[in-house]
Amino acid sequence: MEPLDELRKQRLDKLNKILEINQTAYAYTFAQTDFAQDIIEQFDTRGEGFHVAVSGRLMSIRRMGKASFGHIMDKTGRIQIYLKQDKTGESAYTLFKLLDIGDFIGICGNVFRTKTGEITIVCESIELLAKTLRPLPVVKEKIEDDEKIIYDQFSDKELRYRQRYVDLIVNPDVKNVFIARSRIISVMRRYLENQGFIEVETPVLQSIYGGAFARPFITHHNALDVDLYLRIADELYLKRLIVGGFDGVFEIAKDFRNEGMDRDHNPEFTMMELYVAYQDYQYMMDLVEDMIRSICQEVFNNTKISYQGQILDFAKPWTRIGFFESIKMETGEDCYGKDEKELRKIIDKLKIEIDPSASKANMLDTIFSEFVEPKLFHPTFICDYPVELSPLAKKHRKKAGLVERFEGYAGGKELCNAFSELNDPIDQRERFENQAALRAEGDEEAMVIDEDYLRALEYGMPPTAGLGIGVDRLVMLLTNASSIRDVILFPHMRPEKS
Repeated sequence: MEPLDELRKQRLDKLNKILEINQTAYAYTFAQTDFAQDIIEQFDTRGEGFHVAVSGRLMSIRRMGKASFGHIMDKTGRIQIYLKQDKTGESAYTLFKLLDIGDFIGICGNVFRTKTGEITIVCESIELLAKTLRPLPVVKEKIEDDEKIIYDQFSDKELRYRQRYVDLIVNPDVKNVFIARSRIISVMRRYLENQGFIEVETPVLQSIYGGAFARPFITHHNALDVDLYLRIADELYLKRLIVGGFDGVFEIAKDFRNEGMDRDHNPEFTMMELYVAYQDYQYMMDLVEDMIRSICQEVFNNTKISYQGQILDFAKPWTRIGFFESIKMETGEDCYGKDEKELRKIIDKLKIEIDPSASKANMLDTIFSEFVEPKLFHPTFICDYPVELSPLAKKHRKKAGLVERFEGYAGGKELCNAFSELNDPIDQRERFENQAALRAEGDEEAMVIDEDYLRALEYGMPPTAGLGIGVDRLVMLLTNASSIRDVILFPHMRPEKS
């Protein structure tokens, strides 16, 4: 294969030749009347010979003297084009000979079916809309035993994520994932609006961050000469709105956490957070079941979703199991009510490596993450968490040491987190102070005290249920994506070497 610099030089030479014959290389507009897939689907109804104007990217070329074939791709798919010099004229055909795969063109002509049965546009005129200066990776397809085989694929994962624009051009299935993502978010928003919730916006830049266990990104406001934080969650501001008199609010927004990257984590991610007055976490479980079922049905026309070779059935109620019960089922160990010394013995027995200074909360979270979370493939709610893991959740009304919280899992991934929200300002201050003590001992992810939020609670917050759903992970699950980078158009990457 010729080096990129040489291929680019050849295209620049063609660009100069196009300009020399007084042709435009970068047009302003094109009056498109039809799309590729519509033409193919409507051919039998409209009949041979109907006139169309189509624009898109030239994806294949077969030149044969004074006649040529090619394929043009628009947002709906590909369609074959046929050019003949005595039909288009010598000037237009000369232009076509200077085109490359990847160029944007507009064509006008009549539609017919070739002897091989392929629906084709016979070009009467052709316009160059944008000349490309870099070659596309050539992805080839062939049919074997009625199955489409793709080879010479643009498959380098890091290059695909870094050059998503090329990935979208040559891998049509990638584009379909992001169309599905858009529809999932749209259906989610419409579902919540139909339930009477109001969509709001809260600050991205915050003087005090909170609402999750995470390290923030720090920036600086020059005019005020203060450090600010990119939000790690929307929770505390949304609950201020419940205090202020909104009965139900939600936000679909970007959050930022200064943490590691892996198949399930990106430092910039999309969350949907929802808060509703006068309800509890049991209400939220029912809402999650119904909302995800509705999304599956409307976007995919099916509540059974294939993920990593197995079927997830969202038509059925989710399994509901207690946090400590789930640990006992997988390890045989009863961790409920155990102090730090007793948990340390269980950690050692289970042969888990953990920092000797780990807190009770860290030990419980580690046991759960190691032994339970990977087993949660079918839709499951893990309920009733230890208070040490949930500083913003309301104490359980029946079980000592627990809070009314659940996390939703499917496909081995955490999809959502919800509470009966803590609305007792005295209890909330004690929890914040416990978190502050953990920070003083070196836990960088422990929460900070937010005095303004405590002041808001002292004005009174009604009984409230809250929910956060990881939109990226939900899209991963519903589109059968194994990495979060496959569902984020421009995932975070290391800077390119110069």
